[in-house]
Amino acid sequence: MPDVHKNYKLGLMHSSKHSPIKLKNMKAWPKLEPGDLVDIVAPSSGCGKKGLKKAIQFVSEMGLVPRYQEGIFGEDLLCASDDENRFQQFKRAVQSKDSKAIWCLRGGYGAAKLLPRLDKMKVPQSPKLLIGYSDITHLHSYFNYQWSWPSLHASMLEELGTGQSSRQEIKDLKKILFSKKQTLQYRNLKPLNEAARASGQIVAPLTGGNLTILLASLGTPWQAHAQGQILILEDIGERGYRVDRMLTQLQQAGYFNKIKGLIFGDFVGGEEKDCKYLWHEVQKRFAQSVKFPVLKNLPCGHSYKQRPIPLMTKSKLHLGARPVIEIETGVSSKGR
Repeated sequence: MPDVHKNYKLGLMHSSKHSPIKLKNMKAWPKLEPGDLVDIVAPSSGCGKKGLKKAIQFVSEMGLVPRYQEGIFGEDLLCASDDENRFQQFKRAVQSKDSKAIWCLRGGYGAAKLLPRLDKMKVPQSPKLLIGYSDITHLHSYFNYQWSWPSLHASMLEELGTGQSSRQEIKDLKKILFSKKQTLQYRNLKPLNEAARASGQIVAPLTGGNLTILLASLGTPWQAHAQGQILILEDIGERGYRVDRMLTQLQQAGYFNKIKGLIFGDFVGGEEKDCKYLWHEVQKRFAQSVKFPVLKNLPCGHSYKQRPIPLMTKSKLHLGARPVIEIETGVSSKGR
C-alpha cells in the first residue's frame, strides 16, 4: 500500500514553481516623488463610494496623484466585481508605465482568484510597489516569489482614508515612500521561547502575512515557502482553537521547516465565551514546541497601531531580553 502521507507532503512542499528566493535576486521598488501616479485597485472586496472618495483624498493629501479605473466596482456575489474585471484592472495597474505604486483599497476576499490569470502574464520589466495586507497576502506572495518584487505590508486605502490608522503609520509611510533606502526599527518585541531569549542575531528577509491566507495557499502552485526567512503571522476574528488548528496544519505540512524564526503580529478579536483570548496561550504553547525563535508584538495586522512592514528586504533580528528587528526598505540605494 503506498505511503499516502509521504506522497502528500512531497507534493505539498514542491508545489511552488520557484525555489525560495534570494535577496540578491530581488528587484528594488521605485522611490516615489511628489506628484507621482498611484493606481488604486480593488482585487478583493469592495467598499462604498464614500470609502473610495476618502481613499482618493488620502492619496492626494500624501502629495501623490490617485488614479482608479472606471468600473472598479461591479456586480459580483462576493467581491468588488467579477474575477475577470478585477484581474483586468489589476493587470492595467501593473503594466502601466506612468505609475510607480499599486495601493489596494480593501482586503476581504478574492485576490486568490487572480493568481491563475497573473500566471499568463509576461513578467513586467519595471517593478512596482504593492501596498496592502490581509487578503492581499496572496498578491504579496506572488510579487515576492514569482516576480522577485519586494512589497509593503501596510494599511488599505479605505482604512487610511477613513482615519482608522495611526499617525505613526502615516509618518512611516511617508518615510518609506519618499525616502532613499533606509532602515526601520521595530522595538517592544516579546520573546516566547528560550531560542528567542538567547542572545544572537538573525539576518534574513521577512515573509508571510495573514495566517488564514497562508494556510489557504498550501498545496497550490503559488504557495510561498518560508525556508531561510523570518515568518510573520497576523489574523483577525480567530478563536484559540482555530489559531491552534492552523498552526498545527502548517507544522504538519512542513511549512516551518528550516525557517529562521517566527514573529506574531497583531491578533484581533476571537473572544471565547468567557471573554478571554485563548490565542495568547496558543502562541506560547506553540513557541515551546519548536526550536526556532518565536516572538510576538510586531505591530502589523488588523490593529489600529499597525506599522508598515517591508517584505522580502534585508532585515536583522536582534534576539535577547529586549529584541529589536531592523528592516530595510525595498527602494534601491540610489533612490531610483
